[in-house]
Amino acid sequence: MIRISQLVCGRGTVSEALKHRSKPVEEIPSGFIAFSEIKRPVVFWNVTRKCNLRCVHCYISASPSPATTSVFAAGKSGTAEAGKEVEEELSTEEAKVFIEDLAAMRIPLLMFTGGEPLVRKDFFEIAEYANALRLKTALSTNGTLISESVASRLRECGIEYVGISLDGASEQTHDEFRAQRGSFKKALQGLKNCVEAGLKTGIRFTVTRFNYKELPALIELALSLKVPRFCVYWLVPSGRGSEIYEQQLKHAEVLEILNFLYRKALELSGKMEILTVDAPQDAVFFLQKLKEDGLEEAYESGLKLLEFMGDACSAGERVANVDPAGNIYPCQFAQMPALKVGNVRERKFSEIWNDPKNEILRAFREKRKHLKGACRTCEFKQICGGGCRIRALSAFGDIWAEDPLCPLTEQAK
Repeated sequence: MIRISQLVCGRGTVSEALKHRSKPVEEIPSGFIAFSEIKRPVVFWNVTRKCNLRCVHCYISASPSPATTSVFAAGKSGTAEAGKEVEEELSTEEAKVFIEDLAAMRIPLLMFTGGEPLVRKDFFEIAEYANALRLKTALSTNGTLISESVASRLRECGIEYVGISLDGASEQTHDEFRAQRGSFKKALQGLKNCVEAGLKTGIRFTVTRFNYKELPALIELALSLKVPRFCVYWLVPSGRGSEIYEQQLKHAEVLEILNFLYRKALELSGKMEILTVDAPQDAVFFLQKLKEDGLEEAYESGLKLLEFMGDACSAGERVANVDPAGNIYPCQFAQMPALKVGNVRERKFSEIWNDPKNEILRAFREKRKHLKGACRTCEFKQICGGGCRIRALSAFGDIWAEDPLCPLTEQAK
């Protein structure tokens, strides 16, 4: 996640992060807990694989009736134990045990995602339990199920942020992505209900060749609705996203969008926070733009912040994913058997995530050692960490290959 507004406008400096490092964990603001020795990642939890929509780019292939597959408990070696079938979703009690562990290790944020989290019948019971344990929580949703009463209840159960997906500024575009007529109007109403309920909100826009021309209009729509955060997601070939990956942007289109977002971040400083997701190399682009424009102070501040935080790609270290069955992965786009690092039904998340012997996690945390192609020799690899590993795997069949979406590489042209 690249916080463009933070980089180009100088908000949230490294000095602010540094001054919290010497404090006891219980006194550190949640946003800075990740700087302690114990690894405490933001956890993206797919609470269900069910969804009332069937979006064409869903990274978990969620749908109203997800395919029924046998799910097996993983053994210590990470391989399935044949014949040991387990329930697809964590039960309410299993979910609470999981949440207790996350609260005990003081993770900075638990993101409820899916599928559509609000279709899970015990969602509010789980969210309220997390709130009672003082966990900071957020919700990733399609927004269509958020009535006024639901928005109020989200606020009451401690949800601090609601991210709602809009895939176009027009009803036709969004509804085509979401495979359901009327989903645009419902999502907009859900967004309005959240704003009126006093919830912090944001729009998430997955950009493709099909919809990228609507980006300016969508930002204007967000401003009109007084939405303070706008996240641009780059398409990742995971789940159904792999089926439409030919819609990934070309090099010139990527540059067009990055230049637009840079200008908007400067223009809307203090009014809206703008971010990109799933492309750590974006940070390098924005740093170069600051230098080209003679904004030396912002450039130096942004460079120090990125160097302090380490790899912009947080997978396997500052970001974790847990799927509906309790399987743990380095990030939400890495949900594949070869990248599974454990299961919370068998061992506590905190123990798995801080196990120095876990080969998959160690590889992700030392990713710069394994990078190949243009990423291996790039002078900026200390900052971006080599981009998205899942895009590299899809493009070249090698998880350590260069990220084909990088605007700095010849492969992107």
